[in-house]
Amino acid sequence: MTLCYVTDRKGLSASPGQQSDALVEKIEIAARAGVDWIQVREKDLSGRALAALVLQAFERVPAGCRILVNDRLDVAYALEADGVHLGEGSLPVQEARRLVRDRKQARDFLVGASTHSLEAAFAAEKAGADYVIFGPVYATPSKALFGPPQGIERLAEVCHTVSLPALAIGGITVENARACVEAGAAGIAAIRLFQNAEDVAAVVRALRRR
Repeated sequence: MTLCYVTDRKGLSASPGQQSDALVEKIEIAARAGVDWIQVREKDLSGRALAALVLQAFERVPAGCRILVNDRLDVAYALEADGVHLGEGSLPVQEARRLVRDRKQARDFLVGASTHSLEAAFAAEKAGADYVIFGPVYATPSKALFGPPQGIERLAEVCHTVSLPALAIGGITVENARACVEAGAAGIAAIRLFQNAEDVAAVVRALRRR
């Protein structure tokens, strides 16, 4: 099961001037606790500031944890990150795939997509995505703009219809993560589950057990 921590530095209890440093520390904690992917999702940062944050994260995470940059293919490509995660309003998946085709490590570079419907998941698959994140499965404030919760049945429909690995997102907890995996999800993605945990390692262990 793939565990993906989606970052949100503004949700941390740190002053604005300390949020980036606090986030890098949180990224290191999550990575060392056993989270597989870190999706750096800081949409308001400039390219320069985002690149600086990602570089700091590279220095702190252990080998085996993959760092994905949200939306900014240019930053992900320039820094040789492990991949880019694209939203529905981002650069199209097929264009991102075309642009990284000549990259030396192109085969290892992940291109993922956020999807909120079966049709969008199909489109991402056809365009060449390596995986999709589908949701929101459960109610969550961070995904309220994407409509009501999709529910487990819709997640299962996506997982069993699309051949790509699908990660569930939206209101994921230790208690309901098992239902997502039983529905066919290849893993889960979350902000608060990892970011707000007092003991991230304990959360990761509980998720693996379930």
